[in-house]
Amino acid sequence: MFSAAPTPRRALPAARAADTDRTEATAGPSGGPEAAEPPSPKAGSRNPFFDNAKYLAMVLVAMGHSWEPLTDGSRAAEAFYMTVYTFHMPAFIIISGYFSRSFDMRKDRLQRLVTGVAVPYVLFETAYAFFKRWADDDPGQPISLLDPWFLTWFLVALFIWRLTTPLWKIVRWPIPLAVAIAVLASISPDIGDDLDLQRVLQFLPFFVLGLSLRAEHFAMVQRRAVRIASIPLFAAALVMAYWAAPRMSSAWFYHRDSAQELGTTWWIGAVMTLALFGCSIVLTACFFSWVPTRRTWFTVLGAGTLYGYLLHGFLAKGSRFWGWFDDYAWLHTPLGEIAVTLIAGAIVTALCTPPVRRVFRFAMEPTMAWAFRKDPADTARARVSA
Repeated sequence: MFSAAPTPRRALPAARAADTDRTEATAGPSGGPEAAEPPSPKAGSRNPFFDNAKYLAMVLVAMGHSWEPLTDGSRAAEAFYMTVYTFHMPAFIIISGYFSRSFDMRKDRLQRLVTGVAVPYVLFETAYAFFKRWADDDPGQPISLLDPWFLTWFLVALFIWRLTTPLWKIVRWPIPLAVAIAVLASISPDIGDDLDLQRVLQFLPFFVLGLSLRAEHFAMVQRRAVRIASIPLFAAALVMAYWAAPRMSSAWFYHRDSAQELGTTWWIGAVMTLALFGCSIVLTACFFSWVPTRRTWFTVLGAGTLYGYLLHGFLAKGSRFWGWFDDYAWLHTPLGEIAVTLIAGAIVTALCTPPVRRVFRFAMEPTMAWAFRKDPADTARARVSA
């Protein structure tokens, strides 16, 4: 699905700690892994691998949302849905963690965290609430910054993960500790829904893994042997998902509920958390192995994945509120499912384009210089330079 032309084997350039990359929302997740053996970028330039990975993962997010209404009547759609949900958000979160390695409590980085994550959360949480009131004829839909709705959970999670970055950089075994926290969260039904903490904690290991990765780790998954192995691995995942579709709830892949809330015992929840973590890592590595390392026509779109992520949510939910999948039976046929998939990919692609980014930059990447105190040291240095 994500074919890449063979590239000459070269040493991977040192990774840049680019926390200015805003797509962390997912992507946010926004940053991306340093690609294996890409053409060496010029100083200060973006590595195309990261933008390619973010764009492709964003397309899979949109396609997954378009498949959700089809899963009740199509076992194949459910199998694709479960397979993609195993790795598309983990891929985004690993990328976000990788680009958070240099995060500290420095003033400019805290400002970017506020303007690039917290402010979009407040604006879109409010916008989604008003949209649901109108589109779903639900005037009682509350505006609650403590209860993220639909896609905004990722912004809350990213804000919390980023703030905890200095802690993960000093502990001895960060990944095992994060996995232990995720397991404990999965068996703790009393955590509640505030700030979607179940998701924050259950997805935490992927962020910490991203913090721990280096360029050479991404080089490993770009090897030809990994690309070849990924084909039977993805095929096996689809077969397993097809078998599991009528036997397993896809809610396991959302990581938003405890085992008890999913109607099972605590020890099964612990086992499932560990098993899904392992499956997600394997399929994410397979996904990264096929991400192109060169510039492509969609590389530029990787910088706009936050826009695609948040904006496509209005259409994803609107299609449900307005009954499109109920009114048009042909959408549930094989050709209809293919059409829905292609339309979702085309829409999210359009939403990542530079013109859309220019229109919505005020909400996604506000500068807000007026909201922050000026550093007296910076003022003094500017005076001396003048």
